[in-house]
Amino acid sequence: MSEEILINVTPRETRVGVVENGMLQEVHVERASKRGYVGNIYKGRVQRVMPGMQAVFVEIGLERAAFLHASDIVRPTPVEGSEGNGHVPSISELVHEGQEIVVQVVKDPISTKGARLSTHLSIPSRYLVLLPYARTLGISARIEDEEERQRLRDVLNPLIGETPLGYIVRTNAEGQSAESLAFDVTYLGKVWRVVQENIAKAKMGERVYEELSLPLRSLRDMLNEDIEKVRVDSRLTFENVVKFVHKFMPNLDDRIEHYDGERPIFDLYGVEDEMQRALKKEVPLKSGGYLVVDQTEAMTTIDVNTGAYLGTRNLEETVYRTNLEAAQAAARQLRLRNLGGIIIIDFIDMSDEEHKRQVLRMLAKGLARDHAKTTVYPMSALGLVEMTRKRTTESLARQLCEPCPACNGRGLLKTAETVTYEIFREITRAVRQFNAQKLLVMANPAVVNRILEEESSAVAELEEFISKSIRFQAEEHYSQEQFDVVLL
Repeated sequence: MSEEILINVTPRETRVGVVENGMLQEVHVERASKRGYVGNIYKGRVQRVMPGMQAVFVEIGLERAAFLHASDIVRPTPVEGSEGNGHVPSISELVHEGQEIVVQVVKDPISTKGARLSTHLSIPSRYLVLLPYARTLGISARIEDEEERQRLRDVLNPLIGETPLGYIVRTNAEGQSAESLAFDVTYLGKVWRVVQENIAKAKMGERVYEELSLPLRSLRDMLNEDIEKVRVDSRLTFENVVKFVHKFMPNLDDRIEHYDGERPIFDLYGVEDEMQRALKKEVPLKSGGYLVVDQTEAMTTIDVNTGAYLGTRNLEETVYRTNLEAAQAAARQLRLRNLGGIIIIDFIDMSDEEHKRQVLRMLAKGLARDHAKTTVYPMSALGLVEMTRKRTTESLARQLCEPCPACNGRGLLKTAETVTYEIFREITRAVRQFNAQKLLVMANPAVVNRILEEESSAVAELEEFISKSIRFQAEEHYSQEQFDVVLL
């Protein structure tokens, strides 16, 4: 499989695209005005304790106070020899209002919610994650070979020695040399010492550790032997990338290229068009079927439809083929649109149990290359597949779009007919409350045209009923639902 990483940099925005076999699979956007906070560590102050929710709000210098749950707070180490009695401390035992506390952002502010915090700090490097408050050595579950897992333990245990720090071995550490792992241990030790110094001198609300910029973060997490090329269209970013890769991944130095072509790099690979399509609700399938993707506050739903696809044998075969293609497309859309949280995929009903299993296998295969953690549950009797995908940042649509001002984010507009009758009711209501000789109605041209062309007799009856004349004025800048009744 051909896989490339494209980095597009403009003064106020950086975008990273992952292209597999010529097709965009992932896109990440970072704007200078809205750079994410995930991974950043702050010295905060407990603002409010909420015993009923077992949580606190913490002031860390952001627009909204951040949220910290009791389960995300490092617990005091039990005194040796004490029984403990299985006591789980309440939030009031762990923190108090006004307390200074060092926290890390684990989820960016999303919609109306503040950032989510944890005191279980973690600092990632290329192959490891440092856990300053956990004396443990964990290995990613994605490294399945038991011999390799043991080799990694054998390499790291002497390196860690008696340090009171914990580590998690990341998936891309598989097959790496002892020298590479030793480098990461040393690097993380230095970073943690700097963080400790910053904590000691920081004031409340100050950042003591900042996560890498999007280009470097993307390469740290995604650059491996499978990536053929990394193309960067900014000379300055290219130089920074080269230094970073040379320091942490010297064996992949030759993969980095500066792109200086005349055509924008995202145009060259069709990424711009793919991003535009990823903002639409409907996703066409090659077979003629299509997906309908709906993102709501609570969950994302993906509905599968056969569309124009009739198949060649029978209905069950048609449904099966459509669902197979839909499973693959749905996995790609989740990754491309960065959809997270609860996701429900409504496949077309199938009676054949083997067909159901094959569709689930296809979905799992499509999700296998996803960097976000996903959990898929068995298909229900109604053909629904419930799944979760870890979300740390806003979806692509919510990063690039805002609610429609005409429909206030509903995705629907009242018809001109509905607005017409609302206007008639408002006129009746207004003349009962206020004295006026005549009325002026200002509304969208489509509404005014409909009233004058199709409702002229109703207007005449209304004028007779209220004993006042009504004049209608079209306003181009009014949305279809907007109108004003003015008493003259």
